[in-house]
Amino acid sequence: MDHATGTQPEPAPPRPPSPGDRTAGDLVPETLLPDDLLATFRERAAGYDRENRFFDEDFADLVRIGYPLMLVPRDRGGLGFTLQQAVAAQRRLAAAAPATALGINMHHVLVGVAHTLRLRGDARADRIFDQAAAGEIFAFGISEAGNDSVLFDAATTAEAAEDGYRITGTKIFTSLSPVWTRLLVHARDDADPGAPLVFGLLDRAAEGIEVLDDWDTMGMRASQSRTTVLRSVPMPAEQVLTRTPVGPNPDPVVWGVFGCFELLLAAVYTGIADRAVELAVEIAGSRRSRGAGASHAEHPDVRWQIAEAALLRDGVELQLLRLSADVDALGSAEAPDHGPRWFLLFSGVKHRATEAARQVVDLAMRTSGGAQYSRGRELERLYRDVLAGIYHPSDNESVHAAVAKALLGPIGG
Repeated sequence: MDHATGTQPEPAPPRPPSPGDRTAGDLVPETLLPDDLLATFRERAAGYDRENRFFDEDFADLVRIGYPLMLVPRDRGGLGFTLQQAVAAQRRLAAAAPATALGINMHHVLVGVAHTLRLRGDARADRIFDQAAAGEIFAFGISEAGNDSVLFDAATTAEAAEDGYRITGTKIFTSLSPVWTRLLVHARDDADPGAPLVFGLLDRAAEGIEVLDDWDTMGMRASQSRTTVLRSVPMPAEQVLTRTPVGPNPDPVVWGVFGCFELLLAAVYTGIADRAVELAVEIAGSRRSRGAGASHAEHPDVRWQIAEAALLRDGVELQLLRLSADVDALGSAEAPDHGPRWFLLFSGVKHRATEAARQVVDLAMRTSGGAQYSRGRELERLYRDVLAGIYHPSDNESVHAAVAKALLGPIGG
């Protein structure tokens, strides 16, 4: 099917096969995403970017191997990954196809919310797991133009209806636009001033949803993160996940959305850094200096810059592993008590991952010669893709403002 227009809801994608007979080996990201499959994804990525189209073939392959079911427990028809394993898999996928990884990331965010709810013993996890196991594909409808509070306030409105709400507003950067079947949104219902924010799921088949064909960006083109216009779209009561006050709060759904979004996003950009280091090493080894008569891999400045790139990448890797393991420990005796610092830690690791990845790709470009400046080179594409990281929440300004407030108190306080 041609997904280019995006103006009408698409039918649901093929249902994945039941993974109930999978072996323990499937719980290793390297076996779920073997090298030959990643090579295919990497080869396709250039075409998706050039044609500015959705990663249809990658998506079909990911559904075929059960990739959307990574974080669904085995007893509910999934692969039973931990969040740390999902982070590793997304990092591996992003090293081959960044826009594919960024797109499918948004599905994993919501299933990741269910993962954190399950660890807390919260029954709301079951409805998300059951929908994912039935083949529903989740997308993330949180971002709004001009809403710098992002998750903690909304311009979109929720009007109470006989059986739930009617949602009206415009969501931007809706990844997976051609294929999602369930959209996580938040909206504001001021009828309850104590908890005006409503979080819940919309059905793609519902009336009042228009997906615009407006995605033509510098990078991350295959994600097709189009604008979604909502006009009095029904949100049934059974699809409401929570209501919360405005502003940061410890609600388990909001906590899960924030944490999983930041960690899985950091994984994607760390994967880009992985590939940039790998390419820099390959290119340095294949280029020779006419003047020195030696490989560029022996040039002191090239060696220093590639080493610096690897050091930047390695520092983020350890933070990502530790914080995802901390989330996986929820509900156990080993669970850390980060308290209100959880949000700072989540936003901090995302900030460091995206900034480090940008520096890593820049260093790789500097060491790899002018040929990499040509359109169609993989490093040239990574250079454009990695820039998207500066726009994802939490952005540079909000991270620093939050940390400053925690250390210095509010301005005028």
